[in-house]
Amino acid sequence: MPNTKSAIRRVRRIKKQTLVNRLRKSKYKSAVKQMEKLIDSGKSDKIKSFFPKFQSILMQVAKSGAVSKKTAARKVSKIQKRISKKK
Repeated sequence: MPNTKSAIRRVRRIKKQTLVNRLRKSKYKSAVKQMEKLIDSGKSDKIKSFFPKFQSILMQVAKSGAVSKKTAARKVSKIQKRISKKK
């Protein structure tokens, strides 16, 4: 248990930030799953239209720090390679 006033406030702040980070990670994971689903379906027009949004979502989450920038970049790179192989 926190003993000082500042520690009590810090606990409250961490709770709020944890919820925000959880939402961001969920957004990240759902974008990855959606992209995987589109790639498996093989609909190239939908893939091309969703890819910029997918990339944007991943970089937004990485910018906030919920996920490492390198992790997000690696995901985008792998997906991009899979898309180019499908062509």
